[in-house]
Amino acid sequence: MTDDSQRNFRSVYYEKVGFRGVEEKKSLEILLKDDRLGILPPHHESHAKVMMYRKEQYSDVLHALKVVRFVSDATPQAEVCLRMYQLESGKLPRSPSFPLEPEDEVFLAIAKAMEEMVEDSVDCYWITRRFVNQLNTKYRDSLPQLPKAFEQYLNLEDGRLLTHLKMCCAAPKLPYDLWFKRCFAGCLPESSLQRVWDKVVSGSCKILVFVAVEILLTFKIKVMALNSAEKITKFLENIPQDSSDAIVSKAIDLWHKHCGTPVHSS
Repeated sequence: MTDDSQRNFRSVYYEKVGFRGVEEKKSLEILLKDDRLGILPPHHESHAKVMMYRKEQYSDVLHALKVVRFVSDATPQAEVCLRMYQLESGKLPRSPSFPLEPEDEVFLAIAKAMEEMVEDSVDCYWITRRFVNQLNTKYRDSLPQLPKAFEQYLNLEDGRLLTHLKMCCAAPKLPYDLWFKRCFAGCLPESSLQRVWDKVVSGSCKILVFVAVEILLTFKIKVMALNSAEKITKFLENIPQDSSDAIVSKAIDLWHKHCGTPVHSS
């Protein structure tokens, strides 16, 4: 594979618009704020005014949550984002002590990871909100199909490994929610995660399948030595972090191998 095909989407995008060598964390922030997530309009002359409105809206919603004592100055930023999202979508519970719904847990996990990538709290909220909305709309029909696709591609790459998972009754119990609903938030470190989310934002949720496949291939010896679904799932939910960058790089290679390079496949 050529050097060019190994470079992530941000590198190519920013060279096209004249930002060569932009700091990674900052470049993801800019990418996520552009028209791919609809946070900023395509007309650049409108950006400053729109961002001013976004900041005012953020301040108004935050103030409302403080008035009803759902958040305070001590509330973690990710939880603030969740409560704001709940309020604006009409799903704020009657009490902050109510247990979170599964969809809230997903939002919170993504918000916690986004907080590490995006420095400004206003941007963090809007980017998290739009990212989750993209998952719930554009990828609504695709995400439930990913476990099946995972088995398909794992079988192509290593049929013996898939057979072992089925023999242990682990295949239906793998951490699919962590992988595909949370997009690996809480599983991969942010430095690796942002490379995966680049692909999701730019048009492909199928990259999530290949990250999952590569995790299994990378830890094949460990997984093959485990003989129960519970042990396999527990290990996969807490994989060692030091291999994450290599896993993502190999996953992107697998993605190109099976889906091609030019068109993002959802």
